[in-house]
Amino acid sequence: MIRVLLADDQALVRGGFRALLDAEDDMTVVGEAATGDDAVRLTLELLPDVVLMDVRMPRVDGIAATRAVVGAGRPGAPAPRVLVLTTFENDDHVLDALHAGAQGFLLKRARPEEVADAVRLVARGDSLLFPDAVRRLVAARGSDAAGDALRDARLTEREGEVLRLMAAGLSNAEIAGELYLGVETVRTHVGNVLAKLGVRDRTQAVVRAYESGFVPVHGARGPR
Repeated sequence: MIRVLLADDQALVRGGFRALLDAEDDMTVVGEAATGDDAVRLTLELLPDVVLMDVRMPRVDGIAATRAVVGAGRPGAPAPRVLVLTTFENDDHVLDALHAGAQGFLLKRARPEEVADAVRLVARGDSLLFPDAVRRLVAARGSDAAGDALRDARLTEREGEVLRLMAAGLSNAEIAGELYLGVETVRTHVGNVLAKLGVRDRTQAVVRAYESGFVPVHGARGPR
């Protein structure tokens, strides 16, 4: 069972998500938090697999709470994964939450099946990326650096290709097909990219690629 913690200051929203997720055979809601500090406290107490985190909450906001939650793993156990919830597609706080360690974000108006699928995705360690949305958020913040801003990372040509395809939203299997490589080889390249960029996961790597200008926010390359 995937254990989920709900963190949102609106009881009606929490109730809706609880009913939706508890109806799934493979997941259960283990707790609810109305503030960011409660989300952190309950994470330490209940050890959920996934935290659905409202990006805007009282006392401690969702960004600071996300940062604390992703660092809340215990020895021998992985840290909970955070899926940020937002009302608006252009919510500038989403980028900050992704920087803080969230594995992705969802609009609160997402369809029930989208929410359940997203929880399963991040629970198994994947990232929930919407490249078009990330590009818009980065562009709106005014970050459109030019040139090879990741030169110091010393990415190889192949690693650069992999990062660009990650930024286009391709999975490892899709990147393998695009570059005519084995999936394990792609996985190795992705791991090297994360290590060289000094980022925690795929989500942060993609945000870094856009914010640095390595992948331009206007006209990012997609699959051939």
